[in-house]
Amino acid sequence: MRHPLTPRPARPALVLLVCLLALLTAACDSSASTSGGPTPRPATATSAPATATAAPASATATLTDIPVKVFFSKHPETDTNPVAVFPVNRVSPDTGVIKYAITQLIAGPTASEKASGYYTPLTAALTGASNCGGPDFQVTRDVRGATPEVGTVTLRFCRTVSLSGDLTGGVIAAEITQSILQFPNNTKVVILTKDGGCFDDLSGRNNCLS
Repeated sequence: MRHPLTPRPARPALVLLVCLLALLTAACDSSASTSGGPTPRPATATSAPATATAAPASATATLTDIPVKVFFSKHPETDTNPVAVFPVNRVSPDTGVIKYAITQLIAGPTASEKASGYYTPLTAALTGASNCGGPDFQVTRDVRGATPEVGTVTLRFCRTVSLSGDLTGGVIAAEITQSILQFPNNTKVVILTKDGGCFDDLSGRNNCLS
């Protein structure tokens, strides 16, 4: 009697190949269903470049204080010598030093300076209204009256100067002259009344203008 055929066992290599194909197919299907396409790159955060803003420079004009001297008369020295004058210190806020010095002379000495004997008859001598639009005086450099003259400073009073005695005019003239001559390039001082005549000119000839 013939025995029925017995199936041959599957070859190991063939079984292994079939399994690998099944695994690869499952992996591809899984990847396609979850990603839906190529994996996107993570976004990179970029920041705008910093811009340095400089604060605007503020130019502040600073005035330079200028030391000046104001020449006052003084007791008892001027009592016996009318042209004897003595300096005290002041500080001008700008370059108008002549105007500042004469303005301080008209204002007179401080309380402590008065206590030390300093004085001026000019403060009380000025009377009446100004014919210069307000100022007590006007100053012009490098001119004698109306004539150009290098080194000469002309001061014209804008108010009446009432002299209380024969020597008062000389005292005031000495105070003004020395207060102006302290500054460089000033070599001569001419002092005029509000009407343009020579100050304290008893002759009436206006010799200061010739």
